[in-house]
Amino acid sequence: MIGVDIGGANLKVVDEAGAHIHYCPLWKETPIREILQDYSSADNAAVVMSGELADCFASKQDGIEFIFTAVRDVFPHAIFYGTDGQFHTTPVSDLAAANWLVMADVLRDRYPDAVLVDMGSTTTDIIPLNAWETLKGQTDFTRLKTGMLLYYGLLRTPVSSLIRSVCLDGSPVRVSTEYFACAGDAHVLMGLIPPEMYTTVPPDSCSPSWDHCMRRMARMVCADVAEIGTEYVLHIAQAYVHEEQVCITQAVRSVMEQYACRRILTVGVGSGLLSSWLDAHDLNRDMGSLSDAMPAWAVREAGLRTV
Repeated sequence: MIGVDIGGANLKVVDEAGAHIHYCPLWKETPIREILQDYSSADNAAVVMSGELADCFASKQDGIEFIFTAVRDVFPHAIFYGTDGQFHTTPVSDLAAANWLVMADVLRDRYPDAVLVDMGSTTTDIIPLNAWETLKGQTDFTRLKTGMLLYYGLLRTPVSSLIRSVCLDGSPVRVSTEYFACAGDAHVLMGLIPPEMYTTVPPDSCSPSWDHCMRRMARMVCADVAEIGTEYVLHIAQAYVHEEQVCITQAVRSVMEQYACRRILTVGVGSGLLSSWLDAHDLNRDMGSLSDAMPAWAVREAGLRTV
C-alpha cells in the first residue's frame, strides 16, 4: 500500500522506498493520474487531500470529486481518510482537508503531551495531540478561527501578507501588494534555507538564485536592487521573517497553553526552521525525509491498520 497526500501545490507519495514529492499545481494543471501511474504496481492507495480548496474548483465538493475520480482511475479500490477519523470509499464532504488530522491520529499515542507543528510550502498546522475528540470534525475554516491553521508556509506565502511597510533609512515605506516576492525569497536571502529547498515556482517564474531573490524582494518597494542597494533589500526580507516568527510563535504558545501541552514537535519542509524558533524537537531527526511528507506517511500507516 502507498500513502498519498494531494495538496493544491504538491502531490506526495510514501511507499516502502520512502517519500516522493511531486510539484503538482492544481490551479494550472492536474497530472494526478500521470504521477500515480508510476506507483500503480502497489496493491492499493490510502489517500488524504487538501487540494480540493484550489480555486480551479467551483466548490470544495467539486474538488473532492475531481481528486477522488483521478485517484480511483489508477487505484480502483483506494481508500480516503476524512475529518471524522475514518476511511471512506465514496467522495463524501468529510474528505476535505483531513491531511492534518491523520497525522494526529497516528502520532497521538506516541506523543500524548505534545503539540505538533507542521510547516509546509503554503501553511502551518498547529495540532494538540491530546485533543483527539476536539480535533475530529474540524474544517480549515474552524481551525483558522481557533488559531490551529496559519496560512504562512516556508515557500509560497506572499511577502505583503505579513508586512504593510518597512523602515528604510529611518522612514516608513509602504510595500506593494503585488505578488512580487514570497516567503521562499525571504528565507533564501536570510540564509534560512538554501536555494535548492525553494522548490515551488517563484512569483516571476525565474530561478531561486540569490540574485533573482534579491530582484524580486526589491520589487516589494517598487525598486531595483541598484536603486536602493543590497542592505535595504535584505532589510525587507528580515522584516518579513521577523513578523513570520512572531506570528507563528505566538500562535503555537497559545494552543499549548489552551491544551496544556508540554512539548513541541515539528515536521514538514519547514521543520528545521520551526525547531530553531520554538525550541522544539525536529522529527526530521527521527524520520528523515519522511517528515517532509508526513500526511502521506501517516495515511499509509492508518491504512495499513485496516488491512
